[in-house]
Amino acid sequence: MSNLFKIFNSSTGQKVIMALTGLFLCVFLVVHLMGNLQLFKHDDGFAFNHYSQFMTGNPLIKIVSYITYFAILYHAFKGLIMTMNNRKARPVKYQVDGGWANSHWTSRNMGILGTVLLVFIVIHMIDFWYEFKFGNLPTKKYIQYDIGGELKNMEFSGEKFQARVKASLGQINDFTTLEYKDLYKEVYATFDKWWYVLLYTISMFAVAFHLWHGFKSAFQSLGISHPAWNKTIKLVGYGFAVIVPLGFALIPLIIFFS
Repeated sequence: MSNLFKIFNSSTGQKVIMALTGLFLCVFLVVHLMGNLQLFKHDDGFAFNHYSQFMTGNPLIKIVSYITYFAILYHAFKGLIMTMNNRKARPVKYQVDGGWANSHWTSRNMGILGTVLLVFIVIHMIDFWYEFKFGNLPTKKYIQYDIGGELKNMEFSGEKFQARVKASLGQINDFTTLEYKDLYKEVYATFDKWWYVLLYTISMFAVAFHLWHGFKSAFQSLGISHPAWNKTIKLVGYGFAVIVPLGFALIPLIIFFS
């Protein structure tokens, strides 16, 4: 056990853990983005509110969520500590002109980018996660009904539902009333604030720069490096660093300007 602790506490071991937590968070980003895209379904917020309820109520998802929280905190604080240690080990900057030529700006400022992201995550969690779990969000009722074997959803409203019943000529076989916390409304209200949209967008730029270097470096730290697939990993990393943050950034921008 002591030998295992020494391995993971070594410089190489810490880089491996940073790589694993970083790649795990990349998977989280994809899942989170897919969930956020439910905001644009024309279903009175049903899909997004259902997704939010599932992500906070399912026991297995709860376990994954705790792992995610740990990964975020570990990755952020350990990255900051490693950056500070590296700077202490090199108190004097390179004296040769172009000494930074072989390193990208993102690789030299991973600690700064990580700190920006940590601040954003704290604000983001307070506004949405904390509000959903412990706030006084109003609930919203939906009708889930069956027409010809196809499940459909709509906001609960007596007159609206009766009108739909008449329009369907009595084809509704069965229906269920569902009630969720209305995080959909909270998100739209928050993304109606220009300063929050600006903060969110800037933070996504930080995510993009962080991923630009971090994705490729994670594979190198894990020893997955070979001329046969290095170029592919690099291209996938660059694509991931652009597409995923751009997807996140577009959500508040579209809501704000719509």
